[in-house]
Amino acid sequence: MTNQGLTPEEAARYLRQRGEVTGGEIFLSGLSARKALELAREARRVARASGGRSVDPKDDQATSPTETSEGEAMGMTATYDDLRAQALVCRLCGLADTRKHVVFSDGNPRARLMVVGEAPGAREDETGRAFVGPAGKLLDLLLATVGLSRERSVYICNVLKCRPPGNRDPLPEEIQTCTPYLRRQIQLIAPEAILAVGSFAARFLTGREESLGRLRGEVYSYQGVPVVVTYHPAALLRNSGWTRATWDDLQFLLQIMPETDRAVTPD
Repeated sequence: MTNQGLTPEEAARYLRQRGEVTGGEIFLSGLSARKALELAREARRVARASGGRSVDPKDDQATSPTETSEGEAMGMTATYDDLRAQALVCRLCGLADTRKHVVFSDGNPRARLMVVGEAPGAREDETGRAFVGPAGKLLDLLLATVGLSRERSVYICNVLKCRPPGNRDPLPEEIQTCTPYLRRQIQLIAPEAILAVGSFAARFLTGREESLGRLRGEVYSYQGVPVVVTYHPAALLRNSGWTRATWDDLQFLLQIMPETDRAVTPD
């Protein structure tokens, strides 16, 4: 699906109806920053008007009846706390036999921005927290340059919630098993934008099998939420020459976030 000739209202209606029918992933590509922001705002407005979720994921009324039914069909409940509790004991794929900890997320569940990476690494598997260690510290510094922080305004997670042995690439069946958790996190967090870090997350969230260099500089949409892609902070530690490009991507990201105070006070 492309955005040519499609108003934000029509796109939001399509996304909502498609999600109700299939519950699958929906990708839009090549959006302008303005169109992506209009689409995201309209999608949230339509969700609220039809009895949809609030921004607070801990609200028991956080999902519409359709979303609740979808979650139950996937074996997942409507609230954020219940979703996290279920993920922490998940044994739906073989990674349950090799992990030390499920890495569900880190940051503020009421965030305006969601950062999505590929999968936990060794340090994350040890601690149960997403993006810790040198790469996580660099991510925090980069976010701070644009006035964002995981404590107040950023929610961080991965496509996979468990570490693949030896940090190998995720297997298709692992992705398929874990995707409902990420999809539900996006629904419940309801971020204003998603930052996909690294090639794997970028390809997953854009639906395009291209290099990260080709994917940068555009606005995409996953489940109605604008997506911007950039380099993984671990890659920046290996190649500092990409740091300026990443900073440019963050500046681009801010173009699709409303010009308001970016800090969100956690509960």
